[in-house]
Amino acid sequence: MTTAHHPHAQKPRHRVHRSTTTTGRRAQRLLIPTLAALATTLTLLPPAPAAAAPATSSAAESEVQRLQALVDQASNALAQATVDAEATTETLRLADEALAVANQTVTQATAAAETARSAADQAQVDVTAAGRQAFMGASDLGQMGMLLDASDPEQFIDRAGTLTLLAEQRSDELAALQELQDERDAAERDALQAADDQAAAVTAADDAQAQAAQRLSDAQADYDQAQGQWSQLQSQLRSAQLTVLAEQGVADPAATFNANASAAASTGAGLVDGRVTSCYGPRSGTNHNGIDIAAPIGTPIYAPEGGVVIDAGPANGFGLAVYIQHPDGTITLYGHINDYFVTAGQTVTAGQMIAEVGNRGQSTGPHLHIETHTGGLYANRTDPAPWLAQRGITLGGRCS
Repeated sequence: MTTAHHPHAQKPRHRVHRSTTTTGRRAQRLLIPTLAALATTLTLLPPAPAAAAPATSSAAESEVQRLQALVDQASNALAQATVDAEATTETLRLADEALAVANQTVTQATAAAETARSAADQAQVDVTAAGRQAFMGASDLGQMGMLLDASDPEQFIDRAGTLTLLAEQRSDELAALQELQDERDAAERDALQAADDQAAAVTAADDAQAQAAQRLSDAQADYDQAQGQWSQLQSQLRSAQLTVLAEQGVADPAATFNANASAAASTGAGLVDGRVTSCYGPRSGTNHNGIDIAAPIGTPIYAPEGGVVIDAGPANGFGLAVYIQHPDGTITLYGHINDYFVTAGQTVTAGQMIAEVGNRGQSTGPHLHIETHTGGLYANRTDPAPWLAQRGITLGGRCS
């Protein structure tokens, strides 16, 4: 017989159930106020602090940001020193052009004055001879004797001018002579003024050279100081960035860092492999007329587009430079180069090596200075970045 059919077996189970229910209700009445009070107490407590990020990672990233800001400041100082040095390039070019004009002017004025003097002298001789012939047939021997007694053509003309007969017969010759003498006097005045202008141009060119030398010296000192700070900060920044990469779980932090740095620094193929240091635009009261790309001496420079070399060689302020005119009329200038491998009149193709990076002229460190001129050489200098971008040459985003 099973317990399910035994009447006495059911009663204990039923009593146990009723007893448990009564106890549970009584416990609930006692527990509810307690839970409510506990909930109120927990509500008044401050929230638990959130889990903090790893202290090392936060510190490393903050250090990277701090050092990057300092590196940027040092980079700007380097760029400014380079621009300050290059600002004298324009001053030297203008002074050199003014001196060349003055030299040409004085040469032309001297030649014109000599021609005018020769013409006036010849006219005096001709008028004298005509006067002598006219008075040889005159009855007034006294007047003829006075003229013949003149010691030189100038004195003869002065005396002849008072004689009515000569004035009537040779008025055209006298008028022509006077005009030539006036032209001679004007030409001599022009020659003297040209000589004064030439002397002033020489002085201005010498002053420009002296000022350029001083400015270059000051810029070089600023550049060297900024370069030292930049190098030190770059080393510290690299260490901090490697720490961050390691904390991020990068397997080879050094390789990743070098790859990122190379991609960020390169200007891309087609021009020069370097680091953009200064863009086109105003800088401290002057205008930087091109883009500077720092690279070691000897780094190849390639023509970004085909064209004809209009000049290659010494260039005031740039040391050495190459100038290429392209099919659209744009002239590109490559300055401060160490050496060049093209000649004036030569046709070059896109990607052809035309020169190598140098540190000549008004330069504080090895770099390429590139300019774009439209409307003729130095006629209108524009930002090279858009022109280069149209030919697939990017500048790392800094000057675009």
